[in-house]
Amino acid sequence: MLKVYSPHDLHLIREIPFSKPKEIERSLERAEKLFKDKKNHIPAWKRIEVLEKVVEIMESKRTLLAKLAAEEGGKPLVDSIVEVDRAINGVKIAISYSGVISGEQIPMGQTKSSQNRLAFTIREPIGVVVSISAFNHPLNLIIHQTVTAIAAGCPVIIKPALTTPLSCIEFMHILKEAGLEDGWCQYIICDNENAEKLATDPRVSFLNFIGSAKVGWYLRSKLSPGTRIALEHGGVAPVIVEADADLNELIPAITKGGFYHAGQVCVSVQRVFVHKDIAKEVAEKLSSAAKKLVVGDPLSMDTEVGPLITTSVVDRVQSWVDEAIGEGAKLLTGGKKLSDSYYEPTVLVNPSHNSKVSKEEVFGPVICIYEYGDVDKAIRIANSLAVSFQASVFAKNIDNALKAASEINASAVMINDHTAFRVDWMPFGGSESSGIGVGGIPYAMKEMTKEKLIVIKSSKI
Repeated sequence: MLKVYSPHDLHLIREIPFSKPKEIERSLERAEKLFKDKKNHIPAWKRIEVLEKVVEIMESKRTLLAKLAAEEGGKPLVDSIVEVDRAINGVKIAISYSGVISGEQIPMGQTKSSQNRLAFTIREPIGVVVSISAFNHPLNLIIHQTVTAIAAGCPVIIKPALTTPLSCIEFMHILKEAGLEDGWCQYIICDNENAEKLATDPRVSFLNFIGSAKVGWYLRSKLSPGTRIALEHGGVAPVIVEADADLNELIPAITKGGFYHAGQVCVSVQRVFVHKDIAKEVAEKLSSAAKKLVVGDPLSMDTEVGPLITTSVVDRVQSWVDEAIGEGAKLLTGGKKLSDSYYEPTVLVNPSHNSKVSKEEVFGPVICIYEYGDVDKAIRIANSLAVSFQASVFAKNIDNALKAASEINASAVMINDHTAFRVDWMPFGGSESSGIGVGGIPYAMKEMTKEKLIVIKSSKI
């Protein structure tokens, strides 16, 4: 049995049986059979009808869904409510793009051999989709990894994070209540060994993975021939702060971007490179803002920073901060465990670029500030890691802002906003070691389709 514990006080929330290997095999068989039976595919209008009902049910369960996500994942309730609203909107986005993702006309008649022909492409469902999810957005990630497949016409099997499976299971009930036919969206609760077998099965046409780079890139190396993949890993998000930055905008943005969900976000603010003329002031104001954050029970509406997902993560963050201080970083605030589940919002100044907090994703409430005099050097340091996800630049001078944005190594750059900004209809995904493929509702839907060329020959054309 899988035991799901609250990261807040470690009480047992629920026990869930693990899926047996035979059940996993039956899920794959069912998904493959559904996809191959093209005569009985769910038509687009019916998928839209089901998803519209999903929206209606989710809106009626908004409070329940938010409290469930907060309890199992530790994200403060005020932010979990926002997550539920995003999830509902994500379903609406999938509905709106269901009739938009299409093929294109291919010009003919450019050569003698191509005359009297009409050519165009259509997009068809790619096949069986397997999605492996992460803990930090226990409902919204499930929406991104299942509703996209449903809207694209693909049967999907979802494996939620073992620390936060309850939101996924509740959403499966919602799909059933909304009238989705059996087998088109199934969930599996399994360990890593069985998850690997599921992901690498030759019947899988598309793998959608959100999680650690180590696991994701390993799975990619094991995929069956022809299986397409989207990997979403983390970054060590850099921020460039020019001397003319507006501190009234900068401080609250960086505070939110670094300490939101206790830093457990793949694009969380981590490395902040600040011009020497304002570095001391930025550090002091950011430290002051961090001290004021309310840390505590995620089910309280007053809480701004909740627990880390497991006690072992708290211990790891403590060891990384201790290492950075031992290697010369100045501790402005935080720097210690509040309990087995909680870690203080922490601000470090000028840690060594060889410290783990400078090289690896902390995935905890830690922000590092680095003073610079030469912005080109700061960008070179920011670009020195193998990760490439979201970054940001703060500057009033638009020329300087655009210069930094064009030179920083990132898949997306926010100007005068924090690195964790996201809306669900925009493209989202890392490159280099941070991932491959593109997320965001419409982009994921397109990735879950394949293009087919049709050429018509007629003397009447």
